[in-house]
Amino acid sequence: MKWTNKPDNVLLERSFLFGIVGIILGTLAMVNTKFHLLDAPMGPLNGVSFALQLLAISLAILVLRKRKVDPDLKQKAQKMIVVLGATFIFFILSI
Repeated sequence: MKWTNKPDNVLLERSFLFGIVGIILGTLAMVNTKFHLLDAPMGPLNGVSFALQLLAISLAILVLRKRKVDPDLKQKAQKMIVVLGATFIFFILSI
């Protein structure tokens, strides 16, 4: 089944989960870079974090672009796009 055929609330739940995991991975990479807890490269972890955040933003945009979306879900998707966009820019600028 294609992602475009999924219900809107399922897409928003997955967007939230991908976004929160991306934020957590980005935070872990940033903390490890600052405090040197592990002697491991943080580049791949940052890449996965960025990829998950972009996937989350794209899923929220997919919900907005659908026809006949419930106004509450549309508002949630708009808020999610703003929050995920701000965190994505923060992690980009923190590198």
